[in-house]
Amino acid sequence: MIYIVMGVTGSGKTTVGLKLADRLRLPFYDADDYHPQQSIDKMRQGIPLHDSDRAPWLAQLASLIPDWEANGGAVLACSALKEEYRKTLQTVPDISWIYLDGSRHTILKRLQARHAHFMPPAMLESQLQALEKPAYGIHVDVSLSPEQIVQEVISKLEHMNPHSEFGVIGLGVMGRSLALNLAGHGVRVAMYNRHVPGKEEGIAGHVIAENPTFTNIKGYDQLEEFVQSLEKPRKVLLMIYAGAIDAQLDALIQLLEPGDVVIDGGNSYYKDTERRTALLSSKGLHFVGTGISGGEEGARKGPSIMPGGPREGYEQVAKYLELIAARDSKGKPCTTYIGPDGAGHFVKMVHNGIEYAEMQALAEAYSLLRYMLGIAPADIVVIFTEWQQSGLGSYLLEITIDILQKKEEDELLLDKILDQAEQKGTGGWSAAVALEYGIPYDTLSAAVMARALSAMKAERVKAAALYQKQNPNVTIDEKSFVNSLKQAYQVTRIINHEIGFSLMREVSAQLNWELNFSEIARIWTNGCIIRSELMEELAEIYQQEQRLLLAPPIVNRIRNARQGFASVVALGLQYGIPLPVLSAALNYYLGYSTADSAANLIQAQRDYFGAHTYQRNDKPGGTYFHTQWK
Repeated sequence: MIYIVMGVTGSGKTTVGLKLADRLRLPFYDADDYHPQQSIDKMRQGIPLHDSDRAPWLAQLASLIPDWEANGGAVLACSALKEEYRKTLQTVPDISWIYLDGSRHTILKRLQARHAHFMPPAMLESQLQALEKPAYGIHVDVSLSPEQIVQEVISKLEHMNPHSEFGVIGLGVMGRSLALNLAGHGVRVAMYNRHVPGKEEGIAGHVIAENPTFTNIKGYDQLEEFVQSLEKPRKVLLMIYAGAIDAQLDALIQLLEPGDVVIDGGNSYYKDTERRTALLSSKGLHFVGTGISGGEEGARKGPSIMPGGPREGYEQVAKYLELIAARDSKGKPCTTYIGPDGAGHFVKMVHNGIEYAEMQALAEAYSLLRYMLGIAPADIVVIFTEWQQSGLGSYLLEITIDILQKKEEDELLLDKILDQAEQKGTGGWSAAVALEYGIPYDTLSAAVMARALSAMKAERVKAAALYQKQNPNVTIDEKSFVNSLKQAYQVTRIINHEIGFSLMREVSAQLNWELNFSEIARIWTNGCIIRSELMEELAEIYQQEQRLLLAPPIVNRIRNARQGFASVVALGLQYGIPLPVLSAALNYYLGYSTADSAANLIQAQRDYFGAHTYQRNDKPGGTYFHTQWK
């Protein structure tokens, strides 16, 4: 929404505009800043401006207003004295006009008290003569204090705009953070959370009470009242756990009307999203399955957003998603239309699979440094900080450095955390889909299985006592090993991403989604959990090359690191350090770069016991053979 505070010189447009922008959490612009120097010089000399003087100035402001609107709105202080001027500025449908009205005597006293402004008091007469008071908008008496004026404007705005633009259902950590993110960008937000006596009571009211500066949020405990509070077509974001989506939709659908849009921002399985998309479509509703990554901080300050589903539904909510998303290095929002059906949730699922492997790879690097080399956590921080600053920078490495420095009563907090990694299912989903589509998913599935194995704590303790580790009699050059580990970690991360994008590529081809991998990498460069310097590079590489491991700069990087990579894995395993992701990455690389593999023996075995036939490398492709092997 654009708010234009208008009135003659001295009416307090700038003061009121600044305070109003602060209340609405919108940027403020002063039209005086856009006057050409020639006009400023004329006004300083007490020479009134003519329409011809104001025309280019108004045209420039008019051209900027749509951009301000697209970025969430703004408050503009502008005299806008004549109706024709206001028509020129009306370049977007929704402009709230706020006219600061006052007597000549009151305004003149203000002007006489103002210093160092190019508009002298003598100019007031010409402005009063040119003024055409609007018959619309909000009129406020300038004799009030600026604070009183702003409060009156806010009250009248709420009366004029009784309906909220956007609704959020589910006020857990992510839901409330996204609601406040929207409100912080000037969006009128309605919030609803279920009412469960003794457990979840008045949640929306608590959010409002905890954020008293937000005047554009409303809270509801009754679903019907919440839906009625939304302007049409309604736009509702669901931020609830996947298991509750269907029950919530059953209740919500009864209250919605054709053309309304429902966004599922939770971690839903993409095939469930496809089913729900079809269900809502049959009722004339749009279901936009949307992956959101960034955690609590990202949700509040700007996440990476992956919307999918019907394009018509997406286009109705795109401006809101772009408004709250993180920004990439060029200032573009970290969100884009992913594709139809469940494409948005599918891509988020793969994101989480890559995330699992990235976290496990870091855990393995930490384990080698601390438990094989015996390096103290404080010194590991130094090593990881050097990695962070020399091309391996990532959000996950950044938070790992913080974790390794967090102490509780002078002891490392990390050492007090039980080593049982939990998971919410998205990693397992992606591994299952990879099996379904026959895509090698080595590192990502290894990370999922590592979490499953970590959960077997009691058995692991017993096994550790039975299989006491014995370190090999090997001398390790610490400096050389740490350098090789850095290379191994670097290559593992490249392979993690290659594997994830390979799954997206195969599913996209089979389902005709036409996923844009460069764009997906771009929106993952900020806001999301796997944002990194590598992701910035992938956004460029995927514009030219669809296979990451065939891109020349990547080939050179891996070729230079492979010997050190292999030595790290071999030595780590000799010392009894489990390295599921590092070793899986190495095996994937070796298998991927092997021209003649032992798979021919597997084909012979299959033909031997099951007459499954085989192809020959000395015969045309597509011709199959069977042999009586005995």
